[in-house]
Amino acid sequence: MHEAHPFGPRAALALFLAVALSGNAAAAPGRMDPKALARYDLSYAQCEQQYPDMRGHRDEAYLNLYRVNPDAKALAQLDAVRQGAAYQAERKRAGVAAKGASAAASAPLPKKLAQQCQGLWSESRKVEALRK
Repeated sequence: MHEAHPFGPRAALALFLAVALSGNAAAAPGRMDPKALARYDLSYAQCEQQYPDMRGHRDEAYLNLYRVNPDAKALAQLDAVRQGAAYQAERKRAGVAAKGASAAASAPLPKKLAQQCQGLWSESRKVEALRK
């Protein structure tokens, strides 16, 4: 018999996504990891293609993973990291790898990534609701 997990499946997926995309806790805003941010941005772009509600909320969702208020300072930090050489190099490298793995942008997301997108969006909305 299976024992009930204390966390729901969406919370577990969001946690997985946060860990998988960030690499480690040191990637949290203030000490952002440019490589992890580049991979996050590419993955989030795939989510946006399949889930229109997610469009235009990339930075909010990223900052919500770390429970950071998306204020001007945090958004400026993201912009600064994205303009750096390490971010640009990783985005280019990961983008080439992603193009090789995906035949068409309009194709359905693999089930695992789709679940991660839904989990991320659900958690991001929960954090937003807590701020209000």
